[in-house]
Amino acid sequence: MPELRRDHIASRWVIVATERTARPNDFALPPTPPQDGFCPFCEGNEDKPPPEIVALRNPETAPNTPGWRIRVVANKYPALLIEGNLDKRPHGFYDMMNGIGAHEVIIETPEHCTSITELDTKRVEEVLCTYRERLIDLKRDQRFAYGLVFKNVGSAAGASLEHSHSQIIVTPIVPSLLEREMDGARRFFEYRGRCIFCDMVSQEIAEGSRIVIEDEHFVSFTPFASRFPFETWLMPKVHQSHFENVQDLGTDELADILRRTLLKLEHALENPAYNYVLHTAPFTSSDMETYHWHIEIIPRLTRVAGFEWGSGFYINPVPPETAAEFLRQSPDEPLKSAE
Repeated sequence: MPELRRDHIASRWVIVATERTARPNDFALPPTPPQDGFCPFCEGNEDKPPPEIVALRNPETAPNTPGWRIRVVANKYPALLIEGNLDKRPHGFYDMMNGIGAHEVIIETPEHCTSITELDTKRVEEVLCTYRERLIDLKRDQRFAYGLVFKNVGSAAGASLEHSHSQIIVTPIVPSLLEREMDGARRFFEYRGRCIFCDMVSQEIAEGSRIVIEDEHFVSFTPFASRFPFETWLMPKVHQSHFENVQDLGTDELADILRRTLLKLEHALENPAYNYVLHTAPFTSSDMETYHWHIEIIPRLTRVAGFEWGSGFYINPVPPETAAEFLRQSPDEPLKSAE
């Protein structure tokens, strides 16, 4: 029988179709054909994107030339512009302000890789450290309230270029989804005196049925109220509200569990399109005992349709316990095609 499961963090309900134990090959999608021709993100084409903001490069090389490992550039078609004032104002009973923010692209490798899992753990760690350093730098701007780091892989996930890259969009307001998460976490803390995310980590480890990978400081698991098939979260075991402080836990271990979790998804689901999103506390807050940063990985296997849009419910045909079992059994070594 289907189950209704509640996510207490975001106060949403999910319908889990427990009678339909879908296997990974039930979601087989036509493979995305490789992009032919010119790639503006490859080494040697440094003049094609906007000039680099920062880069990890060989010390003897000049900006916007070959010899780099990671480049951060402004998005060529930004959602928000960094120049100007907010100019908050009414429009009748509506509210509006200028579209001020930042929109950056992190080009993760000079080689034409289509997956971050093709990089070794040390290079994935450099990507994560770049996220951290960009957030630290951008939060110094008093106009900005929140920095969202995300990655789109595959055209079904919104990627326009296959070369492995991530993005950061910084907004002058805290996104409503994060507000709902923080509100839910705050209510739980006021009622029980504990962080809901810490309790979630403890219960997942104790039950074990939704764990994908556990190491000393981090855990990846399929959430109890997963919205999507094979949705997977990655979370530190020790309470920490801001991703900018991740160096205290060890970015090498975080890089390892992120890479291994993504490799399991790629094996189990045959290189699916996916998004991952970093949820962290706002720039405008100090350390929060109620909130806990985490990474949400969402394979794009199903589509949100009329019922979901009209009700706010999600329908997940794969119980998270089943998804976690498949993922645990999947290899976490690179696919042969990536070697």
